[in-house]
Amino acid sequence: MAREKKRRTSGRRSPLAAAALIGIGLLMTGGIYAGASAAMAATTETQTAASQLTVEDGKKLFQANCATCHGMDLQGTQNGPSLYGVGELSVNFQVSTGRMPLQAQAPQAPQKPVQFTDEQTEAIAKFVQSIAPGPTYPSSEVLDGEGDVSAGAELFRINCAMCHNVAGAGGALTEGKYAPDLHTTSALNMYAAMVTGPQNMPVFNDMNLTPEDKRDIISALLYMQKTESPGGFSLGSLGPVSEGLFIWIFGIGTLIAITVWITAKSN
Repeated sequence: MAREKKRRTSGRRSPLAAAALIGIGLLMTGGIYAGASAAMAATTETQTAASQLTVEDGKKLFQANCATCHGMDLQGTQNGPSLYGVGELSVNFQVSTGRMPLQAQAPQAPQKPVQFTDEQTEAIAKFVQSIAPGPTYPSSEVLDGEGDVSAGAELFRINCAMCHNVAGAGGALTEGKYAPDLHTTSALNMYAAMVTGPQNMPVFNDMNLTPEDKRDIISALLYMQKTESPGGFSLGSLGPVSEGLFIWIFGIGTLIAITVWITAKSN
C-alpha cells in the first residue's frame, strides 16, 4: 500500500501574535533601560553626596582622627602642636600625602598610604581654616606648569638643591631626617611646602620667592617629572654615589669575572 502523505497544514500566523512579540520586546527593553538608568542615577547621587562634605563633616573627622594629638579645639597637646595659624593649605599637604595622622613619634613624619579621600581631606582642611585661618590655596595659574622652566630650574638649584638634590631626588639630613624626593609630588603640594615649610623645610614667603618665582620652580619640577633621563638609566638621579656603586659592582665585577674565565681556560 502506498503511504499516505500527510499534508502539512499551511496557515498564516495571527497578526496579534506578531504584535504581542513586539510588545514583549519593547517591555523588556524598557525595563532593562529603566533599571540601568536608576542604578546610574543612584551611583551619581551617592558620589555627589560624598563630594559635598561640609565643615561639620570635617569637624567630625578631625575629632575622630586628629584631636587626640592636636586637641579638640586645635590648641595642641603634649603629643602634637597647636594648629592655630597653619591654615587649610598645610592641612591638605599633611593629610593628602599620608603624613598625618601620625602613627608614631619619629624624627620626621614619613609619607605613607593616604587614609582619607580627597573630599574628606578637603572637609578637614575647611574645618581647620574656619577655626584657625592660615595660608590658603593659590590661583590655578601658579600651578599650571606654564612658567619659565629655565628660571625655575636656576631658582631650584639656588634655594632647594642642597637638600632635595639638583634632580629633585631627595637626600639625607642630620639626626635621621631627610629631604623627600619630588618625582611624584603634585604641583599643589610643591606650593604648600614652599609656603608652609613642613618638617625641616624653611618657609619661602613672597619676600623670598614671589608667586611668579614659585610658579617657575613648580614648572621646572613638573618638567623634570615628565622628561626622561637623556643619559639612559637615571640610577635614581642620586649622582656620583649611585653611579660609582653601579660601575664598581657591574663594571669591575664583569672585568674580574672575565679575568677568572680567561685564567681558567688557559689552565
